[in-house]
This record gives sequence, C-alpha cells and structure tokens, in this order.
Amino acid sequence: MTFTDTLWTDTSDLQNVIATMPFNTELADGTLPPETFRRYIIQDAHYLEGFARALALSAARAPDADAVAQLAGSAKGAIVVERLLHADYMDRFDVSAEDFAATPPSRACDHYVSFLIRSAAVEPFPVAVVSLLPCFWIYHKIGVMIHARAKPDNPFSAWIDTYASPDFEDAVTAMLDLTNRLAAQADEETRKAMTAAFTRASWHEWMFWESAYRGEAWDTPA
Repeated sequence: MTFTDTLWTDTSDLQNVIATMPFNTELADGTLPPETFRRYIIQDAHYLEGFARALALSAARAPDADAVAQLAGSAKGAIVVERLLHADYMDRFDVSAEDFAATPPSRACDHYVSFLIRSAAVEPFPVAVVSLLPCFWIYHKIGVMIHARAKPDNPFSAWIDTYASPDFEDAVTAMLDLTNRLAAQADEETRKAMTAAFTRASWHEWMFWESAYRGEAWDTPA
C-alpha cells in the first residue's frame, strides 16, 4: 500500500460518514433544498480564496521547481473555479454581490481556512501538503460517486461535473503523487504528523458540509 492508501484506510469511517451524509446524498438525488445549496456556495467561495492562499504559501516553501509549479498552478485553478463555477451558481441561486459581501465566513469555514493557512505557514512542508490533500481527494471521490447516480436534469450537475472531470482527476493524482513522494523521504515523526494533519483536514471537510446543511452561524450552539 502507498502512504496515501494508508491515509484513506485509517480514516475510512470518517470518509464513509462524508459519503453518506445528507448534504451529499441529497445533492446526488437533486433534492437538496435550494437555500441549503445557496448557503454552501457562499461559504465555498469564501473557502476557495483561503484555500488558494494556502496553496500559494505552500508553493513558496516547496523544495523543488516541479512542486512550486504544481502548487502554484493549483492555487490559480482554485481561483478560476471560484470565479467561474460560483459566479454561475450564485446567479442561478440569486446571490448578489451585496449578499455575498454581507455574509461572513461561517465558523466551520473560518476554522478550516485558519487550519490550512497555519499548516502552510508554519508546519513542515510535507505536513502542509497533506493538509491540502483532502480538499482535492474527497471532492473528487464524492464527485465521481454522485456523477454515477445523478440524473441528467440534476440542478447541481455543473458542480458535480466539475469535480468528477478528468482535469480535476489529474490534479488529484498529482497531489497524491507529491504526498507519496514526500512521505517516502520523511522520517517517522513527520509521517505521523502528516497522518494527523490528513485526519484533521478530512474532519474539517465533513464539518464544512455539515455546517452548510444545518445553517450554522457564529452564534449557533455547537
């Protein structure tokens, strides 16, 4: 097994929870309430800006030119997705620029972005990279799973198609390859830190969707 295979196996219970949570099952069925998806896309736009910043910070710390180019390219890609996909969906779900500006990041979004920025800025480079991996890998797995069962008239088909696409799969494969290469070069203490960071980032992925589904605000009890 590769290092990333082990990461997935070690977090399989959490990954199964994510795959079967109401947000994703209703997204696949096309029955997710429009207001719930509206909340989600606003938060996802906030998140992707922070995610791009974490990728760019990590790129600046990369030890070789290939990793710099890969992570910097992914940072640009995150911004492109935010501007194109979210602009389309914000128009469809009647989210104006004023609505977006008036809606701050949720507690889950803020905590996830803070975790990624902190990891990118102060953790060892391999830990920074593996912290970013779940956003690629989990979204692709969920996208492929939903794509296989979604009907052609699913109102969320553009979102589904984006994360199930070959282009996104290529980006995921590149992140998996980079993670495995870094793990092979790392000592045992660093690999343990990488495992912990992957688990924490996967937990943040779950909480991000869950908070959007529940309509969590800063004053919502935990």
